[in-house]
Amino acid sequence: MTRKRRRLWIVVACALGLGSASALALSAVSDNLVFFIAPGDLAAKAPPPGRDFRLGGMVAQGSLHQSTQDGRPLSLFTVTDGRASVVVRYRGILPDLFREGQSIVALGTLTKSGQFRASEVLAKHDATYMPKDVEQALRKSGRWNPAAGPAPAAASWDTMNVSKAGG
Repeated sequence: MTRKRRRLWIVVACALGLGSASALALSAVSDNLVFFIAPGDLAAKAPPPGRDFRLGGMVAQGSLHQSTQDGRPLSLFTVTDGRASVVVRYRGILPDLFREGQSIVALGTLTKSGQFRASEVLAKHDATYMPKDVEQALRKSGRWNPAAGPAPAAASWDTMNVSKAGG
């Protein structure tokens, strides 16, 4: 084998190795991506059951029901963005800042029945904070125009007309 041919095989082997490593890295990253979805977007096009994603919106007034199951706290509540709402089931202790009428982001999966099973719930940290994705969802749904003033008060979310997405 000539030097030229040997060099060519080395370049080809390096290119294949680099291509394989890149493909594996991209595959691992895409499997771990977690997307934010508002309840209205979830009603329009839901991800397949078992796929992890973030659900964000406001906790509907009067929707929180707490109990215990096998000695662990179980919470059921509804998350809404003004266009639709989703029932969320969370097994564990809710954050101290969790309140009805406040914005949250929950990480979890959608069950076959359409209920969102949360593995983690994140609550806002002060009275003026709203997650950026929730703010964008409010603008997109037409419930808030930043030029018209601050975001709608959390207490007004229980009077909004919403449709059910999931059950």
